Amino acid sequence: MPVTPRPRYARFERTRLDHQQELVEDYVEEIAQLHRDHGEARASDLAERFGVSAAAVSKVIARLKRDGLAEARPYRGVFLTVKGSELAEKVEARHQLVLSTLLALGVPPHVAEADSEGIEHHCSDATVEAMQRFLEAHNR
Repeated sequence: MPVTPRPRYARFERTRLDHQQELVEDYVEEIAQLHRDHGEARASDLAERFGVSAAAVSKVIARLKRDGLAEARPYRGVFLTVKGSELAEKVEARHQLVLSTLLALGVPPHVAEADSEGIEHHCSDATVEAMQRFLEAHNR
């Protein structure tokens, strides 16, 4: 039985979905980092870190709240829910794994840091597992 080829646009579908999730992941990761570093995450801190307007941050915070990832309290900042904290931990671990892999491949640190910020959002679980195996073999 012949295999029907997938339409050309289908191979970009995952990338489009990854881009939609990328902003959410960056924000939960940054909110968690701000809480670790400063004990709080304010919208103004997020705007400064991402180089965007307060209005842009408000839109993303509204999305995080809608998706059950964060809570925002007037004059108290932004807090991750359990679900948001779990996502932040997953994103941070994936980021560190991608960064470590790039460094093990000999990518200069400043380049590896910049590249890992984008790559981390586009790695499938299979790729993440392969990177983990590579690092384990490389570090023996």
